[in-house]
Amino acid sequence: MSFHKKIGILLVNLGTPDAPNRSAVHRYLTQFLTDGRVIDINPISRNLLVRGVIVPFRAGKSASLYKMLWTPAGSPLKVYGYSLKEKVQTALGTDYIVELAMRYQSPSIEEAIEKILASKVSEIVILPLFPQYASASTGSVYEEIMRILSKKQAIPALRFINSFYDHPLMIEAFAERAREQDISKYDHILFSYHGLPVRQLVKSDLSGQHCQKVENCCAELNPSNQFCYSAQCFATTKALTKVLDLKPDQYTVCFQSRLGKTPWIEPYTSDVIKKRYDAGDRNILVLCPAFIADCLETTVEISHEYAEEFENLGGESLQLVEGLNDHPKWVEAVCNLVKNS
Repeated sequence: MSFHKKIGILLVNLGTPDAPNRSAVHRYLTQFLTDGRVIDINPISRNLLVRGVIVPFRAGKSASLYKMLWTPAGSPLKVYGYSLKEKVQTALGTDYIVELAMRYQSPSIEEAIEKILASKVSEIVILPLFPQYASASTGSVYEEIMRILSKKQAIPALRFINSFYDHPLMIEAFAERAREQDISKYDHILFSYHGLPVRQLVKSDLSGQHCQKVENCCAELNPSNQFCYSAQCFATTKALTKVLDLKPDQYTVCFQSRLGKTPWIEPYTSDVIKKRYDAGDRNILVLCPAFIADCLETTVEISHEYAEEFENLGGESLQLVEGLNDHPKWVEAVCNLVKNS
C-alpha cells in the first residue's frame, strides 16, 4: 500500500545578528567571515585576520548600522523571511512543510532541517534565496547542508535550486517594485549588485580560459561562465531591462559592498554615482536584484550612505527600489520554483 508523501521546503537566506548590539554583531561577523567560502584564503590567515583585525574593529561600527536598520519587529531580513515562509506555506498547502533558515546565526540550517525531518518528508527542496549563484552564498549553503545530512543514516531525496537569476516571475516581481516609482522622472537607473573578489569569479571558470581572459567575459552566459556570479548579474539585468523597456544608455550595472584591498568586481557603485553626477544626472533610481529582501546592504548602504554621498555631490535624490520582501508576485515565484525547478 502506498502512502501520502510530503515534501520539505527549506528557504535559506544569508543571516543577520540576533540583536543590533556589539556582542550579537561580533558573533554574526565571526561566523560569517570565518567561512572558507566567504574569505577564501589560508585558514590560519583567515582566522587571524577575522578574529584579530576585522571583527574587533568592525563590530561596533556595524552594530550602529544595524540599529539604523532594525524595526520594532526585528531585523527586516528575518521579519520578511518568516512572512515569506508563512505565505509560501499557505499557498502550497499541507503537502509541503516549509521552513526558514539562515546560513549564519538563527534560525540555523541544522535546526530547520531537524524540523523538516521530524515531519517525515520524502524529499527536501533547498532554495537558497540568492538569485545569482556564488560560492560564497549558495555554495556555502550547499556545503553546510551536506555536512549536516552526512551525519544522518536516512537521507530523503534532495533537490537543490542552484539559481534563478532570470526566472520570469522573479523578474516580474522586481519590475513591479520598480514600477511603484515613477521611472520616467529619473535621469538614470542603477542595477547595484553585491560585490565579490575577482579571484572568486576566476575560480568559478570551469575552463580556466574564459574569466578575465576574454573581452566582455560576463556579457553573455555560456558553458564556461554558467556559474559566474557576475555573468548571472548581467543576465538578470538583461531580463529586467527588457521587461522595463529600458535602453542601454538609461542604466548602468555596478557592484557594492567591497571589503579589503584586493580587486573586486567593477564598476563600483560609489564610483558610478559620481560618474553619473558628473554626466549631469541629479535623480537616480537604484534596484538591487541580488537581494530579495531589504537588508543592511540596501536600506542602509544604498538609502543612507550612497544617497548621502550623492547629495553631498549636489544630487537631488538617489531612490532605492524596495526589495521583493513578501510581495505577492515573489511568493508566486517561490512556489513556482520549488514545484517546477
